[in-house]
Amino acid sequence: MSSIDPTRAQFDAFKALPRDRPIHMLNLVRLRPLADYPEDHPNHGKGMSGLEAYRAYGRESAPVFGRVGGRQVWVGKPETVVTGPTDERWDLAFIAEYPSAGAFLEMVTDPLYREVVRHRQAGVEDSRLIRMSPVEPGEGFGE
Repeated sequence: MSSIDPTRAQFDAFKALPRDRPIHMLNLVRLRPLADYPEDHPNHGKGMSGLEAYRAYGRESAPVFGRVGGRQVWVGKPETVVTGPTDERWDLAFIAEYPSAGAFLEMVTDPLYREVVRHRQAGVEDSRLIRMSPVEPGEGFGE
């Protein structure tokens, strides 16, 4: 079962947490080989790859992401799963930082964002989006 958008229960759990402190959002993304736009979208049937659709999402949502104070703080190219299900593969991994959970909510409810998120939905086969509270690292793992 793939996860592209949060369920109502997941979104409610997100909103129930404090909204007034910085958050990091871990993104793991598996792309479709071929983007799957709905028939009413101008890109339907154009043969775009999932990566091309996801890049369109990134470009077109960037003004809203920046306006709410978001920034990408880490990005990496997943290579292999060392611990975990071996059938999970990810094409993209990154951490986005927001000045507050309220800023993230402002972004995802912005009318422009709600339009361009259709690129993400067309390009993504599966994803994980994990809200994290940033903390200063200690000397060892888990500290």
